[in-house]
Amino acid sequence: MLTRNLGHTGLQVSAEGLGCMGMSEFYGQGDDAESVATIHRALEIGIFFLDTADAYGPHKNEELVGRAIKGRRDEVTLATKFGIVRDPQDPTKRGVSGKPYYVRKSCEASLRRLGVETIDLYYQHRVDPNTPIEDTVGAMAELVHQGKVRHLGLSEASPDTLRRAMKVHPITALQTEYSLWTRDPETNGVLSTCRELGIGFVAYSPLGRGFLTGQFQRFEDFASDDYRRNSPRFQGENFQKNLDLVRKVEELAKEKGCKPSQLALAWVLAQGDDIVPI
Repeated sequence: MLTRNLGHTGLQVSAEGLGCMGMSEFYGQGDDAESVATIHRALEIGIFFLDTADAYGPHKNEELVGRAIKGRRDEVTLATKFGIVRDPQDPTKRGVSGKPYYVRKSCEASLRRLGVETIDLYYQHRVDPNTPIEDTVGAMAELVHQGKVRHLGLSEASPDTLRRAMKVHPITALQTEYSLWTRDPETNGVLSTCRELGIGFVAYSPLGRGFLTGQFQRFEDFASDDYRRNSPRFQGENFQKNLDLVRKVEELAKEKGCKPSQLALAWVLAQGDDIVPI
């Protein structure tokens, strides 16, 4: 597996990462044993950049990843996130917090669930509109000084927020959705701002939340508890319109002699060596 550098702070990751969210929630019933086996297989083939968050589960995904990497910490570059506030007793309730005390509290909890002493890349999962980004990143920077975190990241942040954050502490990576299907970072200034500031770009859902693989032919193919049933891009007329786009991806993949998923992933990788899909 090739490696890539994220940003200018010295963080080297595998050219492809493994996003672990769907192992614990959102895409139907998970299988912990199969998920652990998947993580182990990823490590075997050189994919050592693992991505999780305290919001996934909530909490369950960090615990799962922690079990999977136990005894293998030195093989992994580990990323997790804080900022989306969920109640394990009622996961449907969600809030956002970037308050300094919450940053510190969340980090301690993530370290415990993951069973590690240091997080390689710590993201703010969503920007808190009620807390200045300078305050949030300032608290995150304290974690770096304390040795609990090595590098800082933001997720779904605007160009202005990135610029303000960089004045407080170097930001290694921005994570946002990017794929053949979702091209917003090209038009909203996010991708160009990252390049201007020397921030690495982590593209989540490079396979269009699974849709670009071609395995979904009907809305009914989604499990009853799959969040995609509630997403507008998978509903009504949108499903068929997007399925027509997938057909074009399938045709091109056939010409290239590969699978649609391989084509979609290759497209993201080809957008620049400062981009890492997970």
